[in-house]
Amino acid sequence: MRVYFLSEKPCGLTVSGIYLGLIDGFERSAELSPADELFLECRPQGAYLPVSFRFDEEFLCSPPPQVSLYFTERSVAVYISDFVPADRSIKVHSQKRLGGTLLTLLSQGKLQIDLENETGFHMTELPDVLENAEILPVGNGFLLRAEEAFALLSRTGEIELFSEGRVLSFENGVEAEVPFHDSQGHTALMKWQNGVLVSCSIRTPAEPTEATFALALFESALIGADIRPFLCEELAQKADKLKEFLGDYRSVALTEERNKVGLVYERKPRVFDVRYFRIELEKDKIKNILPL
Repeated sequence: MRVYFLSEKPCGLTVSGIYLGLIDGFERSAELSPADELFLECRPQGAYLPVSFRFDEEFLCSPPPQVSLYFTERSVAVYISDFVPADRSIKVHSQKRLGGTLLTLLSQGKLQIDLENETGFHMTELPDVLENAEILPVGNGFLLRAEEAFALLSRTGEIELFSEGRVLSFENGVEAEVPFHDSQGHTALMKWQNGVLVSCSIRTPAEPTEATFALALFESALIGADIRPFLCEELAQKADKLKEFLGDYRSVALTEERNKVGLVYERKPRVFDVRYFRIELEKDKIKNILPL
C-alpha cells in the first residue's frame, strides 16, 4: 500500500535498518505492505527520543500514542508528533505561591505543573507551548497565559480548558482571541467563566479566492460561520442542514483539484478517515455538493 509519512519535527526514517530518508511537515511516500511486518524508526533531529513501531495490521488498527493515521483513497498517511526530550533531568521554569497554593512549572522529559495546597499534591502534564507561561489567579483556579496559548487549571490541577490563542482579559472571566488557522484567517472572540464557554463571535478578515472556494466553504461550516454567501439561492435555504449532511468532521484537507476537498473524520483515537467531496459552481455560487 502507498504510505505517506509526515512528522512534527525533521526525522531520519529507517525501515528494517535501511535509511529511507528525511521526513518532516511535507509528505514523503513509500510502498509498504503490512504483511511484511517491517520495523520503522523515526529519529528526530535535536535532543529527542526516537519513535519506533512495527508496520503491520495491528499498527493500522491501533497506532502507538505518538502516531496518528489518516486513511485516504487507497493509501494511509502516518503523522508522528509529541516527541519526548531525551534529557530527563528536572528543569524548573517558574514557581509561584498564590494564596494557599504553591505552583511549580517544570520539565522532566514532558512539561508539567505541580500544585500543592490543602487538597494535596497534584501533578499535571501540559502542552509544551505553555513552557514560558505566566501563572495567574482566576476565580477559584489558575490561568497559565503564554504568548500563543493558555490553560485554566482547577485547584486540584485538572485542565478545565486549553486553547491556542491570545488572552485579552481575565478580570471577569477569561476573554481570548482564538485562531482557526484556516484559509480565510478566521478568529473567534470567546469568553469563559469558570471554564464554561459563555460567548463566541467569529471574525472573517479575508474573502476566499477562486482557488480556495471549496476549502473556505467546508472550513466555514466546520467552525459554525455563515455559509450562505457561498451557496446558490436554492442551497442557501438549506444551509442549516449542511453540517448534518456532512457529519462530524474534524478538519479539511486540500487536494490537487481546487473544487475537491477531503473531510477528516475520527474513527477512534488517533485513527481518522478522509472522505472526499466535490462542489459544482454556477456564476460563482455553489449549486451542488457531491460526496465521492
